[in-house]
Amino acid sequence: MIKKALESLKISELNAMQHAALNADKKSDIILLAPTGSGKTLAFLLPLLSVLDANVPLVQALILVPSRELALQIEQVFKSMGTSFKVNCCYGGHSTKIERNNLSQPPALLIGTPGRIAHHLRRESFSTDKIATLVLDEFDKSLEFGFQEDMAYIIRQLPAIKKRVLTSATKMDEIPAFTGVKKPVELNFLDNKANAPDLKLKAVISPAADKLDTLFSLICKIGNKPMLIFCNHRDAVERISDLLWNRGLVHDIFHGGMEQEDRERALLKFRNGSHCILITTDLASRGLDIPEIEYVIHYQLPHNEEAFIHRNGRTARMHAKGTSYLILEADEKLSYLKQSPEIEELPAKNVIPQPTPWETLYIAAGKKDKINKVDIVGLLLKKGKLEKEDLGLIEVLDHTSYAAVKSNRIVNVLNLIKSEKIKNKKVKIEVSR
Repeated sequence: MIKKALESLKISELNAMQHAALNADKKSDIILLAPTGSGKTLAFLLPLLSVLDANVPLVQALILVPSRELALQIEQVFKSMGTSFKVNCCYGGHSTKIERNNLSQPPALLIGTPGRIAHHLRRESFSTDKIATLVLDEFDKSLEFGFQEDMAYIIRQLPAIKKRVLTSATKMDEIPAFTGVKKPVELNFLDNKANAPDLKLKAVISPAADKLDTLFSLICKIGNKPMLIFCNHRDAVERISDLLWNRGLVHDIFHGGMEQEDRERALLKFRNGSHCILITTDLASRGLDIPEIEYVIHYQLPHNEEAFIHRNGRTARMHAKGTSYLILEADEKLSYLKQSPEIEELPAKNVIPQPTPWETLYIAAGKKDKINKVDIVGLLLKKGKLEKEDLGLIEVLDHTSYAAVKSNRIVNVLNLIKSEKIKNKKVKIEVSR
C-alpha cells in the first residue's frame, strides 16, 4: 500500500527522516523533530497506512494541527495517496453542519484544529472507541497558539490510543504530561545537514521613518518573483497593503483577522501565480502549502530566533535556494543572528515590476456538486478555446473551484463560456475578486 501511495504521489525516494519514521518501532510513541519544509507530513501519514483497517467503520486515527490551512494541506496529501480510506477535515470557519454530515459516515482518518475537534466531541459527533493513533502535528505551534486546554480535553476522550506521534520544528525541554507520551523514540533531524537550507541572508539598511519606502524599493529590485513579506502585527500588514495598492502593485494579504474564505483565496492566488507578493503575519510561517518561495522579507523583525527560523523556512525548501532580507536600522543588531548578513544596495530609481501573466477564474461549483478538474479542463480548453499553456493551476474545493488563466486570454474565455454548462448545470463563472 505504501508503494502504491508513493507512486500516486510521484515520489521515487523518501528522505532519511521519512525512512526513519517509517522504520521506527511500530508500538512506541514517536517524537519527530525536523525543520519546516522537510517532509514531516509524509513521515507520519505513510506509517498510518499499515494500521488503518478497511473493515472498521469508525475513526481510527486523529491528527491535531494548529491551523486550518495545515489541516487542509494534510488532507490533500492523504487524498493524493490514492488510498480507499475516507478522510475528513474539521476546523474553525468551516460549516459545523457540513462537518457533522461528513462525520455521520465516519472517516478512517480525521484531521482538525483542537477547538473544532473538541466542539464535535462535546456534541458526540463521532465515536472515539477505535481511535488507536494520535498525531499532534506542529505541537510546539499548538502550544504557542494556546490550544493546550482543548488538546488535553480531546486526549482524555481517547480511551483506545495505542500510539502517539508528536512532531515539532523545535526541540522542547519537556513534553507536557497531558499528551500521554511515554518512553518515546526521538527522531531528531533538526541538525541534519541534508535538510539544511541553502539560504542567503541579506540586510537593507533603512531609517525607521523610511521603512515603507525602503520595502517598496526592495520589492521593485526583486521584481515579479514569489515573495513573502513578514510583519509582527495585522495593522502593519494592512498598512503595507495600502501603500502597495496606492503605488500600483498587485498583491494579497494573509492574517488571522481575515475570514477563512478570504485567507484560502489569498493562498490559492499566491500558489497559482496570480499574485507574487503575499504580506503576512507569522501565521504563514508554518504549515502552509505555498511552494517555490524564492524570497522572504522581514519588514518587522521577529521577537525570537525560533520565529526567525520558521519564517526563513518558507524559502530554500527541499534543496532549493532562497534569500532572506532583513530591513534594519543602521545600528540595529540581532542577538540570534549567527552570521552578519550581506548588505544589499537598492537602486536609485524604482521600476515597478510587471504584473504576473496569470489571473484567477472563480467557478461557483466544487466537489460537493460532483465537479472535478477534468470537467473544468474540458470546459476551458474545448469551449473556451484555450491552449494548454494558457491554463495554469486548478483547485477544486467543496463548493467552489478556481483556475489560473493567462491574463491576455481571460476576457475572451469568459465570453465563450458564458452560456455553457458544467455537468448539465449552469454555473456562475467570473474573474475572482
